[in-house]
Amino acid sequence: MEDKKRVLVIFGGQSSEHEVSRISATSILKNINKEKFEVLMMGITKDGKWLPYNGDIDKIPSGEWEQIAIEGNVKGIGIQSSLLDAMVASSNTVGNLDESGKTQVNGKRIDVVFPVLHGCNGEDGTIQGLFELASMPYVGCGVLGSALGMDKIYAKIMFEKAGIPQADYLYFTRKEIGRDIDNVVSEIEEKFAYPIFVKPSNAGSSVGITKAHDKRELEEALNFAARYDRKVLVEEYINGREVECAVLGNDDPDASTVGEVIPGNEFYDYKAKYIDNSSKIKIPADLPEETIEKIRGYAVKAFKALDCCGLARVDFFVHKESGRVYINEINTMPGFTSISMYPMLWEASGVPYGELIERLINLAVERYEDNTREIDG
Repeated sequence: MEDKKRVLVIFGGQSSEHEVSRISATSILKNINKEKFEVLMMGITKDGKWLPYNGDIDKIPSGEWEQIAIEGNVKGIGIQSSLLDAMVASSNTVGNLDESGKTQVNGKRIDVVFPVLHGCNGEDGTIQGLFELASMPYVGCGVLGSALGMDKIYAKIMFEKAGIPQADYLYFTRKEIGRDIDNVVSEIEEKFAYPIFVKPSNAGSSVGITKAHDKRELEEALNFAARYDRKVLVEEYINGREVECAVLGNDDPDASTVGEVIPGNEFYDYKAKYIDNSSKIKIPADLPEETIEKIRGYAVKAFKALDCCGLARVDFFVHKESGRVYINEINTMPGFTSISMYPMLWEASGVPYGELIERLINLAVERYEDNTREIDG
């Protein structure tokens, strides 16, 4: 009987989405097929410690896992005080090497890494680069796709190049805002009518996003977004329905059906996504078939434009009056919580949660082998 693949699930991370990552990872850990995969766990604390964890999965969402991991890892590979320490603790990233060159954690080889990390330092190409250096197969987009997907400004530049319709935009640096906010506001008001959306360029789960209705709110929104990133994106308001499409695959990706988010708040912000459960999700979205197919086509086009692989969720607006479709953004490691759109979209498209996880792991191995294959002489 073939050995099970050992999958290292990494959760937590140093980002504003640390808590969401823990919830996503818990869902994955509960749904992964234990008959096919042996699962190891590694948590990254908010201050950057890498902690191997073998305790109760249900202790992860609450954060209780951390103290349990500290108490249980005074021996073995130990507690890594930083990413650098984790790298130099052995000849590979998060453990030692066995005789075949496979990475080990607590004496067990690792075949695939599943980094269930949202936001900066996890979804932005940084940890993906670490896995590339360590020659480790990992689930999700590579360095380029992750970095482009995380940076909303550069993603918009690539969408524009690919000819995908989107809201008009401006962007500013934190220094520009701090140096002369009046001039920044004037430039925005010359281009856009209120309301206006203001976002940090690098953040997820709608963290740091504000819908500004007047000049005072715009100034506050610019300063608020600048707390989260050095680049701030300003977008025209699209009076649209919020819809999402999931993409799965490598070079020949598939798109799921389309789902609609009906926000409980004025827009689908962090609170509406993860806290108050007031938003509603409709799958499939109540849209004409022609519109759904257009969204699915744009989703695949966006996925390829950013050189994504494995998975992504692509978010769109459908204008309430004209029916025109606009891309909003792409998420290269979307949420996997019980109320997350990505697994729900694939469930509705005929791919159950457990099978989805298995496909993602297999896609990671496929991409790794494709990237490392030798060229025939």
